[in-house]
Amino acid sequence: MKILISILLIFAATTITKAQSPIDDIVKDWERAKAYTKEYLDAMPAEGYALKPTAEMRSFAQQMLHLTDANYGIGAAATGATSPVGMGESEKATDQSKENVTKLVMAGYDFVINSIKAMDPAQLNETTKLFGRFELSKAKAIEKCFEHQTHHRGQTTVYIRMAGATPPQEKLF
Repeated sequence: MKILISILLIFAATTITKAQSPIDDIVKDWERAKAYTKEYLDAMPAEGYALKPTAEMRSFAQQMLHLTDANYGIGAAATGATSPVGMGESEKATDQSKENVTKLVMAGYDFVINSIKAMDPAQLNETTKLFGRFELSKAKAIEKCFEHQTHHRGQTTVYIRMAGATPPQEKLF
């Protein structure tokens, strides 16, 4: 019996993992969002990247690049990292092909993910200012950035359907 208890204790000790920090949890959500957005980018046929539901709306490519610009801008304010891209710069890209948009969007997610990974959990409680007027915690700013990318990715579901393609299945977990 003592041997069995010893084996169980050894097994339990080797399978217990350290508690994840809030940073780890946030990064996990952003990595899921990146993979989900990539599925959207892949689902849209190349010729659909210029599709606009109405003349005054953004094209599919512009929606995705707008999402990316906010990832850089809000992500930088939220994490304290310096954005390598100016606000609105991605959406003005002259090459809005499927290949280039995918590259730009994935780079924007990498920026946010890497910037969050570089944070100390205590920084999540620090305050920051978004758009020069909204003062909130860095954790809340990261949450707003996540909300923004989710909103615009969701809008593109209609674009994909209009192009005759099928959008990806929901990816909550």
